[in-house]
Amino acid sequence: MEEEKNKTYKSGLQEAQETSENQFQKQNQQPIRKEQSYKPSQEEPLIKLSTKQWLELLYNKNYKLLLLIPLMLLILSLAYLGYLYKQTGDFINKDITLTGGTSITILSEEQININDLKSKLSEKIDDFGIRELTDFRTGKQKAVIIESKLSSEELKLIIEEALNLKLTSENSSTESTGSSLGESFYNQLRLAIAVSFILMAIVVFFIFRTFVPSIAVVISAFADIIMTLAFINFLGVKVSSAGITAILMLVGYSVDTDLMLTIRLLKRDDENINKKLLGAFKTGITMTLTSIMAVLVSYFIVHSLSNVLGQIFLVLIVGLSFDILNTWVTNASILKWYLEKKK
Repeated sequence: MEEEKNKTYKSGLQEAQETSENQFQKQNQQPIRKEQSYKPSQEEPLIKLSTKQWLELLYNKNYKLLLLIPLMLLILSLAYLGYLYKQTGDFINKDITLTGGTSITILSEEQININDLKSKLSEKIDDFGIRELTDFRTGKQKAVIIESKLSSEELKLIIEEALNLKLTSENSSTESTGSSLGESFYNQLRLAIAVSFILMAIVVFFIFRTFVPSIAVVISAFADIIMTLAFINFLGVKVSSAGITAILMLVGYSVDTDLMLTIRLLKRDDENINKKLLGAFKTGITMTLTSIMAVLVSYFIVHSLSNVLGQIFLVLIVGLSFDILNTWVTNASILKWYLEKKK
């Protein structure tokens, strides 16, 4: 009995050893798995970017080159104003409210041929201006305004001869401005623009107390004024006292969006630069385009009725259009360059 138990125990032990050995061999024979990195196929594109990402990538690469556009416009504007100063002795074409002269408004029931009147007046007057006032709804001529540096008596005689019409207080009105008064008024307005610009620059430097962001705002505002003056003169508009007043208004309009942009970029450190730029752009461009549309509608309504309001609105339209370029190209690019260098 004991021998049989020993044989059974040995045979069980032997089977257990063989089983463990077989399992060990199987484990050793299994191949070792290695982690493999992901390799895209040739048909699959390496980079998938949305349109917004491509535009952002393009902007990051070329935003410094964009500064060349407003820089060239500013240089051309300064060159044109310099040429105008050399030819006329001033940076703008002034009307009689700034140079002195006479303005006669003719109220006639019959239609006056502007081209015919202009040709007759040009035979006797070297420098004059002529325009008509019309009804906004019907387009019917309501009055004709003639301006010249001549005295009221001289201009009145020439107009009566050209129109074969006796001018009286019922069918005409006369306004005269002395040359010394007009020149004094112009000098005061020019001084007001210079003082307002200097005070604006002081306030900007006081708010930010950093040279680059502050000078970027000042440069943008300066470019707005210079480009607007050059374009208005290029259109042949004779700037009146109303136009100079509009330049004063433009100083405030141009700084508005520049301050908003600079504050957004400097005060929020938790966001990346492009995200802050995009948020400021959405707000600023909405403000500017809304102002342009409102002023544009007002211009088309009143420009044929009032030269004063028409010129104010024209200057604001041109200035706000240039402000889009100088704020979102000049100022934005300088600030982005500054912040990236700072980081």
